[in-house]
Amino acid sequence: MSLKEHAERELKAIGYDLNETEESPNKWIAENLFELIEVFAKQGHSGSSASYCIDIFKKLASYEPLCPVTGEDGEWACVAEQNGGTPLWQNNRCSHVFKDEDGAYDIEGKIFREPDGCCYTNNKSRGSRNIPIHT
Repeated sequence: MSLKEHAERELKAIGYDLNETEESPNKWIAENLFELIEVFAKQGHSGSSASYCIDIFKKLASYEPLCPVTGEDGEWACVAEQNGGTPLWQNNRCSHVFKDEDGAYDIEGKIFREPDGCCYTNNKSRGSRNIPIHT
């Protein structure tokens, strides 16, 4: 079975109508996925190079860093001024890492869940204040 046939079967299994003619988000996503699958299939990866390529591509396409952030000045952009005029910095290699006068923190550190299952983040979501910064 080809990679495209596998993709078609799996998209159908989750409810995609691959014969849809009307423009819709599902149609666009299916078209985009098939375009990616076509390029990936043409590259002729073996088992080990395929997984290596997929792992790196996933990080790049998700705007994630490929190696630890260093904390160097060039990695930060001032995105706001907080109460009292103190700057809030965002890491430009890992967008969910911020830095203020108290240090660096990851905003994906804590997710709150309501009894009904609803989830949210807020200013108490700050994860570790000691984000490992490699030099």
